[in-house]
Parts: sequence; C-alpha cells; structure tokens
Amino acid sequence: MELVHDESRQGEVFVHPAAASQPFRKFFYIESYGCAMNFADSEVIASLLLQEGYGPTPQPDNAHLILINTCSIRDKAEQTIRRRLTALRVVKQKNPAALVGILGCMAERLKEKLLEQEQLVDLVVGPDAYRSLPALIASADEGNKAVNVLLSREETYGDIAPVRLNSNGVTAFISIMRGCNNMCSFCVVPFTRGRERSRDLPSILQEARQLVADGYREVTLLGQNVDSYYWMDEAKGEPVTFAQLLESVALISPLLRVRFSTSHPKDITEEVLQTIKRYRNICQYIHLPVQSGSNRILQLMNRTYTREWYLAKVARIREVLPDSGLSTDIIAGFCTETEEDHQATIDLMEQCDYDLAYMYFYSERPGTLAERRYDDDVPEEIKKRRLQEIIDLHRIQSLRNMQKELNRTWEVLIEGNSKKSDEQWQGRTSHNKMVIFPKNGQTAKGDYVQVHIIDCTAGTLLGVQVEEPVLNNA
Repeated sequence: MELVHDESRQGEVFVHPAAASQPFRKFFYIESYGCAMNFADSEVIASLLLQEGYGPTPQPDNAHLILINTCSIRDKAEQTIRRRLTALRVVKQKNPAALVGILGCMAERLKEKLLEQEQLVDLVVGPDAYRSLPALIASADEGNKAVNVLLSREETYGDIAPVRLNSNGVTAFISIMRGCNNMCSFCVVPFTRGRERSRDLPSILQEARQLVADGYREVTLLGQNVDSYYWMDEAKGEPVTFAQLLESVALISPLLRVRFSTSHPKDITEEVLQTIKRYRNICQYIHLPVQSGSNRILQLMNRTYTREWYLAKVARIREVLPDSGLSTDIIAGFCTETEEDHQATIDLMEQCDYDLAYMYFYSERPGTLAERRYDDDVPEEIKKRRLQEIIDLHRIQSLRNMQKELNRTWEVLIEGNSKKSDEQWQGRTSHNKMVIFPKNGQTAKGDYVQVHIIDCTAGTLLGVQVEEPVLNNA
C-alpha cells in the first residue's frame, strides 16, 4: 500500500452542520485514523447511515452508534485504537445501549478476535463490507455480536455519493480504485483490503462534476496505487488508463485542480508525466515512495525496482516537470538492515532532495511476507537512531527547498483561515506547499490568488497577495 498517512488528521471526527436541524431519531459518531483512503471510506459510511435515518453527531456521548475507522499499517496505529476504545468505556457506561463498531483494516486483520479482546466492541466490519452495516446494526441491537470481514473482487462503492461531513468546501477526495496487487513483504494492506479493482470512469466523472457544481475547487484521486487504474470501457471495447482518467477529470473545468495519491514507482508512466505537463490544472506534485535506498533491502521488501532505476525515474520526473514537488515514504531498520544499507538510504535522499517525506521505523505486521520469512532483528534503539538521522536530513532538505521559493510568485488556492489567525488565509500551491498570507478583504475561500513569497519555515511559505484573484467562484 502506498497511501500517505496524514498524522495531523489522526482521530479526526466527522461532523455535519445539518445534524442539529434534522429530525433524526438516532445518531452516529465516527472517528477515522490512518490514510486518506480511510477518511474517504468514512464519507461512504456516512452516506449509507444517513440513508438508514441516522444523523451525525460531533460527540460520542450523544450517539446510538459509535464507529472507529481503523488503520493497521503499523503496530502504533493499532495501539492508538486500543487506547481510544479504553477511553470510550466511560461513554458506554453512561449509555449501555450504544453500539460500538470497529471498521477498516484493523477489523479485517483481527476479525472475530476483536470481539474477544475488546469486550466493548459490538460490530466488526471490514473495508469491503460497509453495505452490510444496516443488517449488522440490527443484529447487534438484538444482542448479537455482528461480524462481516469478507473481501470482495468487485466492490468499489462507485454508486454511493459520499457525504463530505468534515469538508472545508474547497478540497475533496475521490476514490478511484481499491485494493493492492503489490505484495511488498512489509505491508499488511493486500491482506486487509484485497486485490486491485478499479471504479468505472462514468461514476468518477459524475462525482467530480458534482463537486465542481457544489463549489469545490480541488480533488485528490485516491487509490492504493492509482497509476495501476484500469477500467474496460465495454462500449468502446478498449481500456481506460490512469493517464486517460487524469485527463478526463482535468477537462471537467479549469477551476478544478486535480491531485492524485499514491504512485508505486514501477507504475508511474511517461504518459502520466506528459498528461500532467499538458494540463495547467493537474498539480505538479508526485508522491513516490522509495522505502529504502539499498538494493539488498529493496529486494527483501519485494519492491521490484533497484535504487538506480528509482533514481532514473526521479531524474525523468525532474526533466519533464522541473518544478514538480516530490515526496516519499521511508522505512528505517527493516529486517537485516546494516549500517551500509542505512547509509545507502541517506545517500539516495541526498540525491532526490525530497520536499516532503513520511518516515517510520519498521514495525513487523502479523501475516505479512516479512513476518513469515525474516527475523525482525534490528534492535529498536538502532531503528530509532537511524530514523532520527533520516528525519534530521529531511528537515535540512525541507527548509532548503522552502528557501528556494523566496521572492517567487505562486498561484495559491485558498482553503480557509490560517490555523493561527482568522486574519490570514492558508492555501497550497500546485506543488503542495502550504502558504500563509494576510487577508485583504477582497478574497474568499475557494479563490485562486497570486502570492509573492517573502519568508518561510521548514514547513510553510509566508507571503503577500500581489493582485486580484485570477480564478474565483464566480
């Protein structure tokens, strides 16, 4: 699985302003953890529950149904969920009739064991079984423990319009495919989300058009590996590739920015790069997980490429898209990793000069190929030290790359108020750099504006607006 984990959103609660005004008799509360796909799945779940007459609530104390949409990519993620369940025992004591459900990857991995390990849990529902929620809830209401963790080769939820409960009204996710066929030895996702299957093109375009009509100005196309998107257009008798999908979404409106996440290095094609170059509203930002800079470790990880091949791919991206933002995932301390292997990763980072990196030390996951084949033999203190060296280098690179933007002017899509001040806007460039700048009374959320960069931190650009909005909501 190659989906970015946004640590700033862990445990994000889905709420809806209409909840207070609707005559709902029952309410659901949902927290989401992990990758962007989990947050998109929660929007599908919300849609299914609204159809059943459940209204969303921002507080678990008021809920008849408490749902935790989980991640299983690392042990730390699962421990977070267990601590959260412990905290929810107080809520359950106050309202014994409330049902508690575990959804997502942790549910799929542990299955019925969750009911035994966590006495609080009433429902366990895997990522492909959300349509069965109404029946499972009814069964749990009758006092039965309800479980459905069946994986599917067809389910994409393409016919369900997501309810964007926590949306800023500007940016949104569109799930284009599910599952993963890449059997990376460290990864549990092929076992928790099943095989790859792509959503049909018409439903994706319909969702994107509706978002534009609703005032949204940016979509991120999501999948475990978006570049392997493949849908057969039976009417034309030919397949639709990811590059063709990307172009089709970009053509919907010049007001709509298009991002995507994530790409396995082996699958991002020249056609995709040329499509990004051809359309101004396709963001020039590519997340390209490398995981390790050592050929020996890459082989153990079953990544199917070498460091030389990966560096050539990065060089080609830089050639076609000179200003493109580039980010990655890196794992420190994989099985048998030596100091030489670690230094190979450091060297690769120096060559690639990433704008952003998601960095972790190896966490063995039960059931993975690595767990079955290799010993997790790197001591934790060495894993942590190597990870810290990777983080320290990345901080230097991140600040240096931000400083390169000083005295440049970028088009920024305003996403909302700055987290620190209502007197400032925050938004992103096409290259995924966050920009903070003062309001001038003439702009609004969803506007595209030109911002001149005057200062920066390692994670944020600071600027001033230099002209009227170049594209707005009109």
